[in-house]
This record gives sequence, structure tokens and C-alpha cells, in this order.
Amino acid sequence: MKKITLLLFILSTLLFSFEMNYDKNTTGLVRHLKIYEYPEWVSVIDLANGKRIYFSSPKGMFEFYFRPGKWPEFGIQSESDFKDIYVTDYATSKPVKAKGAFYVYGSDVTSPAGDDLVPFDSYKNAEKFSKEHNGKRIFGFREVSRGLINWLNDSL
Repeated sequence: MKKITLLLFILSTLLFSFEMNYDKNTTGLVRHLKIYEYPEWVSVIDLANGKRIYFSSPKGMFEFYFRPGKWPEFGIQSESDFKDIYVTDYATSKPVKAKGAFYVYGSDVTSPAGDDLVPFDSYKNAEKFSKEHNGKRIFGFREVSRGLINWLNDSL
């Protein structure tokens, strides 16, 4: 029985784990920064057509998400063209599904892209970080707006 339980655990871990595989040549789409230099900020969008796009921060990922037409080479026509979106949990450095993450706005921690949204897998960790780093607000994925991203970029 213990062997079966262990086997099921290992299989479920493999099924639900995700790795952001990149090398020293991988650059982020929006800011063209080398991803490996800032692993705690990496974000990834996997498209339904099989393409994978890397970003040097959550802010860059949201820039693409809200304005995919700026990059017509990816052929995004609708929300269904986005297969999976991942961000790196700032507390654990593990990839987490972006749509289930919580994002701290206004903290004293900046990404290589400047003011950014710091992602966490749990609200509890986001709240703790926010208190320790003067965060102003915590957002869920659907609460992040194009206007907020423009504000972070000083481009309103």
C-alpha cells in the first residue's frame, strides 16, 4: 500500500509540475533582457499554437497579455490562444499559474523592468511581503488592468 501511495504521489507531482526551461541565450520579449540573469522574475506564456514566450517580469507578461496585437508574429486573435501563463513565486522561486497568483503593487522591491507587480502563490505570502516591503495593494490576476500596467510604466 505504501508503494502505491508513493507512486501516486510521484505521478501527480510530475503531472502538475512545470519547469521554465531557458538558457543563457533566452531573452524576454518586451524588454529583451537575458532571462537567466533574473530568475526570480521570469514569466512565461505558452500559446495554443505551441509557441512559448518568456518575459523578464510579470509587468512585461501583462503588457503582452493586454496588447498581443503589438506582436503580430504570434497570431493571437482571442483569449483561447493563451494556453498557460506562469509567473515565478517571489517567495519560493517556483513557477505558479499566473491566473491563480496574487500580485503586490507599490512595494519597495523593483524588478529589472522597474516598478512591477511581485507575484505570490498565496494571499498569505503576498500579504506578509506587502507588510514587510511597504506594498500598497494586492491584486488577483483578473484585477490587474492595462491601466495599472501603463501606470507602472509611467505611460498613461
